Amino acid sequence: MSDKALAEQIGTFIKHHRIEQNKTQDIVAKDAGISRSTLSLLERGETVTLATLIQVLRVLDQLQLMEAFVVQQTISPLALAKMEMNKRRRASSKI
Repeated sequence: MSDKALAEQIGTFIKHHRIEQNKTQDIVAKDAGISRSTLSLLERGETVTLATLIQVLRVLDQLQLMEAFVVQQTISPLALAKMEMNKRRRASSKI
């Protein structure tokens, strides 16, 4: 999918959720702290900043989409084996 097609898909998503929530462009733009023309650009798939997209997603209660970008920390098998080797295996009797 081209960059332009992705931007248009994002714009369609934003517009769909705005209309579904029965909000005008003016209301969403004001709540997001952007101009109505900037929101219109976003909905048409034009170039806007990432910060603008995040602000609009927040206003439309769609920030759960950002969970797709969460990086889960994983531990390598080698590091896990080293941690297991360093674990205490006995209690000491320091009385």
